[in-house]
Amino acid sequence: MAGKRDNPEEIVLKLRQVEVLQGQGRSIADAVRQIGVTQPTYYRWRKEYGGMSRDQLKRLKELETENTRLRRAVSDLTLDKVILTE
Repeated sequence: MAGKRDNPEEIVLKLRQVEVLQGQGRSIADAVRQIGVTQPTYYRWRKEYGGMSRDQLKRLKELETENTRLRRAVSDLTLDKVILTE
């Protein structure tokens, strides 16, 4: 059974919620449980999105999209070159 996937904006908000709950004196385990994720998921999210603002997150996603487009263009051109040399 597949779980719900959170989008990056929701992830950043949940990370902020954990910070607030920790500031109120809760343990990380309790705070993570309250936002509805597991501890490994929380630490993975914190590693990837920790300290990001929404603007930085938006810019990251734009760069990832552009990178994907450029990789596709390079692979198409490489394939064309191989076909022409044969």
